[in-house]
Amino acid sequence: MANETNPFESLQEQLDDAAEYVDVDDGVLERLKNPERILETNLSVEMDDGSVEVFRAYRSEFNGDRGPYKGGIRYHPGVTRDEVKALSGWMVYKCATVGIPFGGGKGGITIDPDEYSESELERITRSFATELRPLIGEDRDIPAPDVNTGQREMNWIKDTYETLENTTEPGVITGKDISSGGSAGRVEATGRSTMLVVREMFDYLGRDLQGATVAVQGYGNAGHIAAYLLEDLGATVVACSDSSGGVYDPSGIDAREAKAHKTETGSVVGYDDAEEITNEELLTLDVDVLVPAALENAIDADLAEDVQADVIAEAANGPLTPDADDVLAERDVYVVPDILANAGGVTVSYFEWVQNRQRFYWDEERVNDELEAIITDSFWNLVDAYEEHDLPNFRTAAYVVAVNRVLDAYEQSGNWP
Repeated sequence: MANETNPFESLQEQLDDAAEYVDVDDGVLERLKNPERILETNLSVEMDDGSVEVFRAYRSEFNGDRGPYKGGIRYHPGVTRDEVKALSGWMVYKCATVGIPFGGGKGGITIDPDEYSESELERITRSFATELRPLIGEDRDIPAPDVNTGQREMNWIKDTYETLENTTEPGVITGKDISSGGSAGRVEATGRSTMLVVREMFDYLGRDLQGATVAVQGYGNAGHIAAYLLEDLGATVVACSDSSGGVYDPSGIDAREAKAHKTETGSVVGYDDAEEITNEELLTLDVDVLVPAALENAIDADLAEDVQADVIAEAANGPLTPDADDVLAERDVYVVPDILANAGGVTVSYFEWVQNRQRFYWDEERVNDELEAIITDSFWNLVDAYEEHDLPNFRTAAYVVAVNRVLDAYEQSGNWP
């Protein structure tokens, strides 16, 4: 794997690739490749034993040409300034790809949350929310969950902001619990969009998803939901993995039971009588569909040479390096890029924000129907761009569509000091 690859440099290289097919001034392109501002702060938080620990935290606001900054907050020991910059940039072009009126942002704390109690995590989260207070707001910057964060952390941030501002503003953050103003369908959204793009890709290729084999690297929220939704369409999940390793059974793995095993034991390893494999072995299995759903840079150019999947759907952000993209394009492997495949999360976050603004809430069927319409329309927009401009791969097609939309918003607004 290529964890040493700088994700921000990967983002910039992807934009350079797309710029070859877009009429954009060099100066404007440079603007589109860099964040507008970054908050970098130290959080001094008292632990349960009375000691004080300091945590480095970030919030990158990359581009607001199309609307308020939008993007998640992750808690992970690997969080860095460059990672947050890259993720905030991907959010800009993800929102533009699916046509929702947001810009891009991203935040994170360099922390292993497993090492802290719930009360310590609450104090850490509320400390970060206090630092974010001048930046966020339902018309300014709207955070959401990401790696190792969820409804609990979003509820804490919302409560901290509303208490300090002496207001009620549920739209300040998305990914909340239903009772705190969250949206039906939000938990499944990222996995659902991954399933939808795989379904549409098989339709585009004229292939039957019934009986297709699937391997999923990363069995958290997005990965396991994508797995069981593909299983519901008739596909066969043959392998899944998490940070501890993976399991493989060519006759099939029950996606929901594998998740139940992980919930009970902490890992998919040991599930049923399945063969134990490494994450790298999973990524190179001979399957029809590969779903990388863990962290960025899972597949570099060397590993891409050994990938045997026909279709890759990126449920994670940035799981392929640009060099891996080149290798896979040469080998005619179809990659549905992250800025479409996992855009279900931000799309339903947009629905949540709309519902919060209106104080009128939708049922899950409406949420899923609206999501399906946006994701499928966006997929076929990529197909049109891919074929019309004879582009090298679907990622470049996505960036061509997205960059043009951001450019349109920027040019219509004008440029003034």
